[in-house]
Amino acid sequence: MARIGKLVVIGVGLIGGSFALALKRARAVGHIVGVGRTRRNLAAALKLRIIDEVSRDLAGTVKDADFVLIATPVGQMPAVMAAIAPHLPLRAVVTDGGSTKRDVIACARRFLGGHFPRFVPSHPIAGTERSGAEVASVELYRDRCVVLTPLQDTRADAVKRVRDAWKACGARVVRLDAAEHDRIFGTVSHLPHVVAYALVNALARRPDAKRLFGYSAGGLRDTVRIAGSSPEMWADICVANRDALLAALEEYEDELERVRAAIDSGDAAELRRMFEQARSAREKWLVKKRP
Repeated sequence: MARIGKLVVIGVGLIGGSFALALKRARAVGHIVGVGRTRRNLAAALKLRIIDEVSRDLAGTVKDADFVLIATPVGQMPAVMAAIAPHLPLRAVVTDGGSTKRDVIACARRFLGGHFPRFVPSHPIAGTERSGAEVASVELYRDRCVVLTPLQDTRADAVKRVRDAWKACGARVVRLDAAEHDRIFGTVSHLPHVVAYALVNALARRPDAKRLFGYSAGGLRDTVRIAGSSPEMWADICVANRDALLAALEEYEDELERVRAAIDSGDAAELRRMFEQARSAREKWLVKKRP
């Protein structure tokens, strides 16, 4: 790939920090400037050599940038795009790391103006329930999938620039339509997070919650691991992708009702059938599956 002279990472957390580290290792970038809301996180990113410079001045930072990654929660992207749009040089390519795409595209179209054709929507399918610069990893994107959702008016050279950057991080890059992306991830990513948060809350509200959690083991912990994810980020995602998520929730509620009915009637044969079906589907599509 053509080397990136100056990279600006807005939001130096797990996603943005790992992107910076991976490009550094690939020697695909010259200078990295980190922008964010908290001094402590930016100081950690600088100390860990994830970034080369800290800035709190968005306008001044992007005015000579070659590549900008917006790695904030999707709810913050309108303000970020509005702030950087008047100051982006013509050559700069802009991308994001958001888990929803239709809302981010609409935001970019509204706020980036004439720079919109050089905006390439991205979603790296990689992450953990942890957040912040201190958990950034140079290996986060190795053999992971990154989805691009460019539009007809997205410049081909910008798409190539972004694709090459993710490939330099070790990722496998695919393309999807934005609406199809949101439908898929509303089901396989956003729904599981909502379920995990809801299950923890249902147990935590019980008067014997402390005792219940004290007896919990791998089953509960494996199921609700992702409830440790950023509440701010996931609240933004749920609102941004509400239509697809509500449809997925309705299907899940229907399945829970079928399980409930079988338990209520004492129908062990039906429960075995449903559980065997689920186990077979898991083994077919999820066991040893690369994300």
